[in-house]
Amino acid sequence: MERIEIKELLAKGKAGDSVTVAGWIKSVRASKSVGFVHLNDGSTFDSVQVVVPEGFAGRDAVLKQITGAALKVTGTLVASPAKGQALDLEPSAIEILGECDPSSPVQKAGTSFEFLRGVAHMRPRTNTFGAVFRTRAELSFAVHEFFRGRGFVMAHTPILTTSDCEGAGEMFQVTTLDLDKLPKGADGRTDFSRDFFGEKCALTVSGQLEAEILALSLSKVYTFGPTFRAEPSTTPRHAAEFWMIEPEFAFADLKDDRDLAEAFVKHLLEHLFKHCERDLRFFDERVEKGLRAKLEAVAKAEFGVIEYTKAIEVLEKAGRTWEHPVSWGKDLQTEHERYLTEEYAKRPLFVIDYPRSIKPFYMYCNDDGKTVACMDLLVPRVGELIGGSQREHRLPRLLERMKECGIDENAYSWYADLRRFGTVPHAGFGLGFERMLMYATGMQNIRDVELCPRVPGFAKF
Repeated sequence: MERIEIKELLAKGKAGDSVTVAGWIKSVRASKSVGFVHLNDGSTFDSVQVVVPEGFAGRDAVLKQITGAALKVTGTLVASPAKGQALDLEPSAIEILGECDPSSPVQKAGTSFEFLRGVAHMRPRTNTFGAVFRTRAELSFAVHEFFRGRGFVMAHTPILTTSDCEGAGEMFQVTTLDLDKLPKGADGRTDFSRDFFGEKCALTVSGQLEAEILALSLSKVYTFGPTFRAEPSTTPRHAAEFWMIEPEFAFADLKDDRDLAEAFVKHLLEHLFKHCERDLRFFDERVEKGLRAKLEAVAKAEFGVIEYTKAIEVLEKAGRTWEHPVSWGKDLQTEHERYLTEEYAKRPLFVIDYPRSIKPFYMYCNDDGKTVACMDLLVPRVGELIGGSQREHRLPRLLERMKECGIDENAYSWYADLRRFGTVPHAGFGLGFERMLMYATGMQNIRDVELCPRVPGFAKF
């Protein structure tokens, strides 16, 4: 179908142009003499106003259409006498491409996000979710733009894996075995040697370990793909399926890792300001007041750094009763993270050098024997946004940590080989893409920045 996108029409169109547009009705207003149809094709937040005069052929059929109906309109652009738009479209022909049944679940203005999660296939028709998914697309492009501009090679790491990167065991198992007739070994346990891969297999929780394979030959790589966590959490920050961005780069330490993470976040925000201005204005006005100013403050800030041990001291002296008690050796919770970045530092803050006892085996052990060279980037309103570390590149230390964490050395012999044959210092981090989207749009629930969210008890669509 030959047509001009409404985004291009609003940006480049001028009075007198003959155009054809197609889209869905956002609203219809009618009087005796004239009707107004706001048409949107999803290419931009704003709509074009079609002015349907009295006597127009098919006027009654057009003006009885409701929000959600699809039209094709051919006509001439004219200067608009009203505020809110520079141009109107005076039609010479209107074709009704698809009527909308009045039972549409997104007809009512102000429908709650909770309700819309149950009709996820319809919610992109709303202003909020149209803006969310346009922003998601733009930030996806910005991710690749950032890393490509710095010489990183994109790595496609496997979705099916036998490695539990985080060591928490919260993985979705994949099998072709008949669950009603599982084969048993001599010990009475399931015999996975008869499974498709001949061993236990699951959906990946992270592409990090495999990305290190390429980083230790190509120097700089990154992944951007789906990851899965079988964590039975129903909080607004957790989903069973989400996308992760994970750079890994050689000849680097924790300071290099922090510098890259800071530059990355700032690049994403600058891209948002440049390419998502209209959608960002909507989020600022209707989702979170003052959002843009808060994001601009982060983009301009010099990120701070605090050691975990110092952070614990700060929290202990905060004069507050924490829901989760604070003590050295415990992980920080969201309430602690937000206090540190919002009230103590009043800017984005890297917390570094956590206790080794609460961190994965692959993190570089510091000389104190108690901590590892890792970082969490905390930002106002969210808390942790990025987590990363310098990787343990010393084979003896790595083997020691694997034993300490109860990890089968034989199962990870390939990972140890990366240290055995030409080891170098290297580092990396992970950014949950949906969490970045929540931060950038002001949306409060991860379910509302995913097309078809996967959470405990729900895998519809």
